[in-house]
Amino acid sequence: MTDNNSRPQYIKKEREALIGVNAKQPQARKGMGGPRGVVTEKSDNFGAAWKQMLSYAKPQLPAIIIAMTCAVVGTIIALIGPKQIQKITDLITQGIAGTIDLDAVTATCTFLFILYGISWLMNFVQHFIMATVAPTISRRMRTDITDKTNRMPLKYFDATPFGDILSRITNDIDTIERTMNLSIAQFITSIALFVGSALMMFLTNWILAVTAIVASVLGFVFMSVIMKHSQLHFNRQQRHLGAINGHVEEIYSGHNIVKAYNYEKDSKEEFSRINRHLRDSAFKSTTLSGVMQPLMTFIGNLGFVAVFLVGALLVKNNAITYGVIIEFTIYVRLFTQPLQQLAQSFSSMQSTAAAAERVFEYLGEEELSDESAKTRSLDTVKGDVRFEHVHFGYNPDRIIINDFSVDIKAGQKVAIVGPTGAGKTTIVNLLMRFYELNSGRIYIDGVPIDELTRENIHDLFCMVLQDTWLFEGTVRENLVYSKENVTDEQLERACKAVGIHHFIHTLPHGYDTVLDDKASLSAGQKQQLTIARAMIENAPLLILDEATSSVDTRTERIIQKAMDGLTEGRTSFVIAHRLSTIKNSDLILVLKDGDIIGSGTHDELLAQGGFYADLYNSQFEQNA
Repeated sequence: MTDNNSRPQYIKKEREALIGVNAKQPQARKGMGGPRGVVTEKSDNFGAAWKQMLSYAKPQLPAIIIAMTCAVVGTIIALIGPKQIQKITDLITQGIAGTIDLDAVTATCTFLFILYGISWLMNFVQHFIMATVAPTISRRMRTDITDKTNRMPLKYFDATPFGDILSRITNDIDTIERTMNLSIAQFITSIALFVGSALMMFLTNWILAVTAIVASVLGFVFMSVIMKHSQLHFNRQQRHLGAINGHVEEIYSGHNIVKAYNYEKDSKEEFSRINRHLRDSAFKSTTLSGVMQPLMTFIGNLGFVAVFLVGALLVKNNAITYGVIIEFTIYVRLFTQPLQQLAQSFSSMQSTAAAAERVFEYLGEEELSDESAKTRSLDTVKGDVRFEHVHFGYNPDRIIINDFSVDIKAGQKVAIVGPTGAGKTTIVNLLMRFYELNSGRIYIDGVPIDELTRENIHDLFCMVLQDTWLFEGTVRENLVYSKENVTDEQLERACKAVGIHHFIHTLPHGYDTVLDDKASLSAGQKQQLTIARAMIENAPLLILDEATSSVDTRTERIIQKAMDGLTEGRTSFVIAHRLSTIKNSDLILVLKDGDIIGSGTHDELLAQGGFYADLYNSQFEQNA
């Protein structure tokens, strides 16, 4: 809604800072959107991100603890298995020269089967719990982001690409959900398996245990070094992904403009530049994390070789039996397997830490002030509006509304005119409390609007903007929107008033036709629907921001007649560049550089001459 020229450069700077524009990149470009480039460096604090995650998941912690306990118990039970396999091996070895004790072998195998059955059951319970907990956390996170969005100030969205916000809701939360579902349990199980197998090896034979562990410790050293360097690249990867989503969303939403201005080549080059940074960060993070798994495999194989060499010497000296070597072979596999799983888990958890940092960064953004303590409200509105010494600037260092004061009586139709960037839409934004004043006050029926909740203020207004907005749903749903108990008669009356009723009946299902990508509506027809929506809302105060800019002259006359009926009896604010549409206004405010340089009726302002008269006459000459 804000005048483009009224927005200060700080918005552009915030936008560039968010996506991390490289200082060497040009600051302006032809065509759609603002510049994008290299993502700014962010904290690679892996521990802090996971601490936030665990704190956020506190309601689900009991279930997570139960799941992890089941995983650990199942792992411990599985670790008893190799000891039983050793017994079976020794029974068979001893029976080679004589008779194999099949009863003992059968009993041991039965016990082993029961152990592995219990272990499987524990792992199943763990997976079932985490498959329930992970979607619950992601659902709550998406809900919190949605609620957070409703509490965010408008200036944040003016400065932030929508695609980046969508990437946090989709890609980042999906990454978190996958890790919560799979990697955390794998991480805990791997640690339990690693520690448990090491302990069992020491209880069996300390010489072979030391041999296997020394060979495997190298894996930890290399893994810690790799993790330290790869986390930064995982953070960059998630942020570049957000930047590229923002670029794609912007280019596709403005596809017609891109085509009309032949910006395809430039947009492809810019996409390639952002994609190149994403590819580089993804390559480095994936390569570094991918080194860990083959490294752990090599260390595991090295452990096997070491155990066989030392074990052969011990068997030769009758220090151990063949069964111990078989047992140790299994324990070495169980000991090195967690290292490979830990490598995979760490890769996933690093991505999740970067994703969580972005999600919590959004959830931690500054919100609109809390208004829960406000009890004052306006239910019945007469319509008096007063601006009293209002000063405002999007940046406190640059005030664009200077000592703005005006007293508007109930039922007046007030037109706000002036050149682009004069602050016309900014005045309306302040009236709706989309932005807070630097100083001064605005009153509705003598009540300062800062003493009312924003929700109460928004209930007092219906709006029609220059940029139409329709969502995917039926015509009826788009017209009714948040209004309740709207009858078919009210719908048809509003649509007939703006001249869209006949067109709606030509649609396949009339008012129940779904408006989606297949529904072909012109810009003017979309505008007519939004005007009908405002008429159905029937709020006591009305804002029209270039409401007829997208319709033809004939339709404009129909809508103008409907607007006259709509504005009758309610205070109306009309922003218009075509001065012929506001000649019948009760009060015309002429703005220039944030100041009122003239006010009065159309005839009075023409008689005074000056800026308004020049502006009107220039339009008259152009139309002539």
